[in-house]
Amino acid sequence: MAQTVFPVINLEKTGHCINEYRQSAGLTVKEMQHYFGFGNPQAIYKWLKGQCLPSVDNLVGLSRLLDVPLDDLLVVEAA
Repeated sequence: MAQTVFPVINLEKTGHCINEYRQSAGLTVKEMQHYFGFGNPQAIYKWLKGQCLPSVDNLVGLSRLLDVPLDDLLVVEAA
């Protein structure tokens, strides 16, 4: 039986990718903060720095806000 390689999301590269799409869309972190209804921008900065991933709901929101497919936001690599 062939061994299947489990996919892993690269946090740092995903954060960089989200940031590039944000900049291409002309959005500020403050505008994103308002869109998500966050009291402060810390969570967004953590996403952009690759310190953590957005929740699934927030990933869907990012996909719609940035007008890109969800798969394009995540950088997936083999473990």
